[in-house]
Amino acid sequence: MSKTSVIGIIAAVVAIVCTFFPWAVIESRQLVFTGLNTTGSRFGEPGKLNIFLAALAIIIFLVKNKWVMRMNLFVSGFLLAWSFRNMLLFSRCEAGICPQTGIALYISVAAAVVVFVCVLLTRNPVVKK
Repeated sequence: MSKTSVIGIIAAVVAIVCTFFPWAVIESRQLVFTGLNTTGSRFGEPGKLNIFLAALAIIIFLVKNKWVMRMNLFVSGFLLAWSFRNMLLFSRCEAGICPQTGIALYISVAAAVVVFVCVLLTRNPVVKK
């Protein structure tokens, strides 16, 4: 297994762990939002998709097939886009109330960037004819 695959797996695990920590806090209403617990808002549960995509990326990093590794480009790109969307969603101000964003929100985006870069830098396996 290459170094980029190991780093990508570690970054995907970090992205999964970050969904359980606070992403945003609204102190005036005593609300704490994580990726999986957004009671008091209409955000849904965006952390579930983060967990699914990061777990799928881990599985694909472990498989050494040319087409499967190409599929990881889509999965990691979607993970990056979804994490960036979550950052925009949880850090915006609404009706004059601005939340305090947690560090886990930014770490999850950084981890998704690392996963995507690792997919780009991973070499394709040599196919024997």
